[in-house]
Amino acid sequence: MNKRKQDAYWMRKALGLAKQGQGLVEPNPMVGCVLVTQDQVEIGAGFHERYGAEHAEPRAIRDAIERGNEADLPGCTAYVTLEPCCHYGKTPPCTRALVDAKVARVVVAMQDPFAEVAGRGLNLLRQAGVEVATGIEEASSRELNAPYLLRLENARPWIIGKWAMSLDGKIATHRQDSRWISSPTSRDYVHRLRGRVDAMMVGIDTALADNPMLTCRSEEPAQRVAHRIVLDSRARLPVESKLAQTAKDLPVTVVVGPDACQDNCSKLDSLGVEIFTVEEPAASTRLQVALRSLATEKGITNLLCEGGGRVLGSLHDAGMLDELEVFIAPKLIGNQNAISPLGGAGIDFVCDSATYQLADHELLEQDIHARYRRRHP
Repeated sequence: MNKRKQDAYWMRKALGLAKQGQGLVEPNPMVGCVLVTQDQVEIGAGFHERYGAEHAEPRAIRDAIERGNEADLPGCTAYVTLEPCCHYGKTPPCTRALVDAKVARVVVAMQDPFAEVAGRGLNLLRQAGVEVATGIEEASSRELNAPYLLRLENARPWIIGKWAMSLDGKIATHRQDSRWISSPTSRDYVHRLRGRVDAMMVGIDTALADNPMLTCRSEEPAQRVAHRIVLDSRARLPVESKLAQTAKDLPVTVVVGPDACQDNCSKLDSLGVEIFTVEEPAASTRLQVALRSLATEKGITNLLCEGGGRVLGSLHDAGMLDELEVFIAPKLIGNQNAISPLGGAGIDFVCDSATYQLADHELLEQDIHARYRRRHP
């Protein structure tokens, strides 16, 4: 096996480790590290396990020591899925840990665009006499951390659109009944998905129709408590709603416009609801301002949008549906007035449609669950 194939092999292993941090490390990126001797023997491995915990590189070094491989650290190669950090944050710099361990070579999948790093980590390693190679499995690394990269580069969260629909593409009947289109197993999957995202978002129509809690109710423990967001331009969310009544225990933000009912805003505020006012008159602009604030001020990386069709349609019109979680039930609803997943303006010609790539699919009872990702330039 030549050197490049060896590098790719170990980097794929590091990427597999990194993925184990999904839902636990945000707003940080997922990172994995594998330490290998010149004889291609793994001596240590680790990944960033949760936000605030030690990073992948020092975790891998500690693993090598715990395995009794400390003497093999000098001269080894470190395979890291993202450029090692070089600044003090919640943990010390990873570049210093690698240099102190006398690692001879560091292979990095991609440079970190975070302003505090952005190539400086690689330069510090080179200045310390460490051989550095980059670009190994870079596409896979970018795919893994696409939400993190999007937040840094576009100042908005990675948005996951979710819906359950019938075989004829309806999410509710013409009477707006939707309980239940999908199976219990599909609904449990959604609850587990809620348990690994930073935030969930619905429009006021869904909040009024369903009176949801927007919490993770699964036997599997939630990895994080998602921030609950309601797009409600006129502040119509009832004070007796489940969202308002639980706001002091679980965070709720209501995004309102300039014409919002101030009396209801005050009542919601007294219950612990955060009122985020966007003065922009256009709803589409308000949505983009709100998303930018969620990303830059609250550090929200992954946002799950559960509808309804008007909100999902607005996100589609703006080109901001990055990932889709779709559940197709073996049912037929019919009626031209039954509700479809996407509202909004839509497109005039099929050739103008955004293209999504099937990332995963499975059978959940009799439902087809498919996950799609939109490819960003």
